Amino acid sequence: MLVMGILNVTPDSFADGGLHFDQAQAVAHGIAMAKDGADIIDVGGESTRPGADRVSAEEEQARIIPVIRELASRAIVISVDTMRASTAKFAIEAGATFVNDVSGGAADPEMFSTVAALDCRYILMHWRGHSKDMNSKAFYNDVVSEVIDEVSVQLRKAISAGIKREKIILDPGIGFAKDADHNWEFLNRIDEFTALGYPVLIGHSRKRFLGGDKPEDREEATVEVTRSLVDKGIWGVRVHGVKANVKAAHS
Repeated sequence: MLVMGILNVTPDSFADGGLHFDQAQAVAHGIAMAKDGADIIDVGGESTRPGADRVSAEEEQARIIPVIRELASRAIVISVDTMRASTAKFAIEAGATFVNDVSGGAADPEMFSTVAALDCRYILMHWRGHSKDMNSKAFYNDVVSEVIDEVSVQLRKAISAGIKREKIILDPGIGFAKDADHNWEFLNRIDEFTALGYPVLIGHSRKRFLGGDKPEDREEATVEVTRSLVDKGIWGVRVHGVKANVKAAHS
């Protein structure tokens, strides 16, 4: 199971906003995570925490493109965490090899065609809306079957647009338009999602459903969930604390 280290070049991300907002600090943290065993560094310039405001494409790109370029020059594998096709294009040109789109192609009508032309790996996540209103959309009769249905719609669109099946990774969007019960239900039934036959990425790190008042209080629970996924056929986990999660992923 691969470990993707989270590098938020933002002032307002829920777990580490502002810690790596400075370019030099961001690069240093990316290098440190790679040394700690991260297989991929996921670089994002726009917070997707509940309630977050969007930033402009220009601001997003100014935050992350120099960081991606510097890390890629050191042969570090990079994914770009973006919902914008223009940012995805600039990031791949700067050296990223994955596009991690938390909107699953729903936020930007140009995303699928852009990714198809770039011929890069694409992470398609389940999404029901932007951070400002996603909590109001956390209603399901059966969270697993409904997420599978909604992801499958976007999956068909992605393939129709020319993205190769073997380039696609799926993410159920733990914490996105889902409450704590939905998240645990999904983790307990993750085999139904992996049965779709695609690599699966899980992004559970330090999220509120794990308990604890502060994100840093949830690291132990994050590691426990990572450990519980080891034998579930999961392709990778996306985490803040790399070292402990690498150990758990290889246990």
